[in-house]
Amino acid sequence: MLPLAGMRVLDLTTVIFGPYTTQMLGDFGADVIKIEPPGGDMTRDIGFGRNPGMSSLYLGCNRNKRSIVLDLKRDNAKQALWRLIDGADLFVHNVRPQKIAGLGFDPDAVLKRNPQIIYGSLHGYREEGPYGGMPAYDDVIQGQSGVAGTFEARDGAPVLVPTIVADKTAALLASTGLMAAVVQRLRTGKGLYLETAMFEGLVGYTLLEHQHGAIFDPPLTGYGYPRVLSPGRRPYATADGHICMLAYTDRQWRKFWALAGRPEMADDERFSSMNARSMNIDALYEIVGEILTARPSAEWLKDLGTAEIPCGPVNRLEDLRVDPHLNETGFFRPYTHPTEGEMEALDTAFRIDGEALPVRAHQPNAGEHSREILLEAGFSEAEIGDIVQE
Repeated sequence: MLPLAGMRVLDLTTVIFGPYTTQMLGDFGADVIKIEPPGGDMTRDIGFGRNPGMSSLYLGCNRNKRSIVLDLKRDNAKQALWRLIDGADLFVHNVRPQKIAGLGFDPDAVLKRNPQIIYGSLHGYREEGPYGGMPAYDDVIQGQSGVAGTFEARDGAPVLVPTIVADKTAALLASTGLMAAVVQRLRTGKGLYLETAMFEGLVGYTLLEHQHGAIFDPPLTGYGYPRVLSPGRRPYATADGHICMLAYTDRQWRKFWALAGRPEMADDERFSSMNARSMNIDALYEIVGEILTARPSAEWLKDLGTAEIPCGPVNRLEDLRVDPHLNETGFFRPYTHPTEGEMEALDTAFRIDGEALPVRAHQPNAGEHSREILLEAGFSEAEIGDIVQE
């Protein structure tokens, strides 16, 4: 029995932020019904695929779902959605507020129809602010939230992180909020409206450490956490490649200086305590960088690991597939998709009683379950034919 088994989620989301959110609900056992417009989610056509509408990007964030196609510009499709709302536990969308209201499915209307439903809006910005209702995508939010600005603070020029970090981080926040809302409903029996805003979420994410001394009133320092903004905080070059290493505690640093053949550095007043190291971080990283170039990566990783100093290789994307830990733990899971053939499903971070969360349902083709879902909602075959319009 998975934690969300028996809960039905109506998923009116597209792209990454929304679908990744609802995939996590599906991974935990919810019956996620992906409600798509004619033509399907736009990510169906982004990236490589064996068949049209089943791209790699779509496959990455739409497992454990069923799909129905509804043209919500048509009245009978709207009525079908209202019928589905009657039997749903969660209603999740990432449509802009003015557009979802124009379709008639704003929070007040949906909660009036089903007072026990959890209504989840995934927005770019909180709707009451001056940015409310504006379109938002990952690249824009990385810039606005200060993520790109952290590179400017360190290197003098803003850079986008080469992963869809804003969408995926906001999805993690949204899934956490929705699961908390489920707990709230179990306690009260009442539905609620939960808004998750990408901009606000990523600003909090960025400033967690970078608010620094500005957290105080009056500020004790400016913004920016010095350790992570140090130009020396990068993968360290070794004699034959790169590694990442972070000795952190006083004990770990003493062990590192001993391994490096520089035990006297442990008593250097610049590096003898956590606070002293933080105040002299650039000099520390420079010295460590010089030391690590003297030996090959494998030697350092072996000795650092034996000393229990946190360290690891710098993996290229393709290195991850042959990582011994990931393979030992079964992270890459063979999966046979009914239309896309042999593929690999990525595991989640979670284990429940030692068991991985299962892939219960394949990533659906657009509208694959339209008839099945409408039959469950009590529509006749004639009504279904008119709604689906195949």
